[in-house]
Amino acid sequence: MTVTPASESIHESLASPNETMLVDRYNRTFTYMRVAVTDRCQLRCIYCMPAEGIDFTPDERLLTGDEILRIIGVGAALGVNKVRFTGGEPLLRSDILDLIRGASGTPGITSVNLTSNGLLVEDLAHELVEIGLTGINISLDTLDETKFAQIARRARLPKVLSGVKSALEAGISSVKLNVVALKGFNDGEIGDFAMLTKDDPITVRWIELMPFDAHQIWKTGRHMHAGEIQARLEELFPNLEKAAGTPTEHHIYRIPGHLGKLAIIPSYTRSLCENCDRIRITADGCVRNCLYSDNEFSLRDHMRNGGTDDELSRILRGAMWDKKVDGWASQRANDTGPEVHHRESMTQIGG
Repeated sequence: MTVTPASESIHESLASPNETMLVDRYNRTFTYMRVAVTDRCQLRCIYCMPAEGIDFTPDERLLTGDEILRIIGVGAALGVNKVRFTGGEPLLRSDILDLIRGASGTPGITSVNLTSNGLLVEDLAHELVEIGLTGINISLDTLDETKFAQIARRARLPKVLSGVKSALEAGISSVKLNVVALKGFNDGEIGDFAMLTKDDPITVRWIELMPFDAHQIWKTGRHMHAGEIQARLEELFPNLEKAAGTPTEHHIYRIPGHLGKLAIIPSYTRSLCENCDRIRITADGCVRNCLYSDNEFSLRDHMRNGGTDDELSRILRGAMWDKKVDGWASQRANDTGPEVHHRESMTQIGG
């Protein structure tokens, strides 16, 4: 990973010609900010972290609450209207409720969301709605208790399911399940997950396995291509209807008579890049303009050195202007010198 310092020369060289929006040279506009608030998590999912965990970021290197809300405010002034807090598990952060409340009260922000493993949702669902949370994505890769313990290395499925139920009962506007598709593991559950949309307004989203785990299990034959997921869905439900979704939900459907939706996210195939509208902020305060890019720009260091909001705006605009045409180009452009440190876990990136 190359972290670009926030020097004045960087500001000058990277600033985009548009001073009012986050845009790139391919005419994409970025209105969706994903902010990782921690890299800690209670689970050890095999595609995310090794069993023994990782070296978590020391607290002093994480963004403070004030720094996070400052970045969101600067982003909102540049047209960002949607914020998602991610991790790790964001509900482990002691000030997460203050962050959600602060984001929802930021002028220009109309949607505040959370991606969670679901373990703490049951106790907080109603309060999350009260303070302004508009959407929650819960990671859930299997409905089988034995398989859950295998993939998450923790036997916590009932608690996650209770979290999903509580989110629905609390009236969170958007409730989605993120299912990482693993061939030979949960591909036989596609029909079971699809049926969860029958009586509840829930979106089940199958996500392609990505190469961000320390042991690279995506190379072991577990990877399931978006086309394979789509073919399986069409085989099980030949009457699928197309539906509306977010830019990330590249393929989205509804089973006639069902309240919810089904989506496929081709995150490894990367056929969704032309519709990208997101900017990522890592828990240690770096701008990452593409999930597959190892080149990052530090906002944290700049803020702690007395940088102004105008200068933060220039860093954000410059980072996004520098975005490559797609994830493949970003991956090819990564620095490969011996000094480069590649983040080895999705929990270090924020998803």
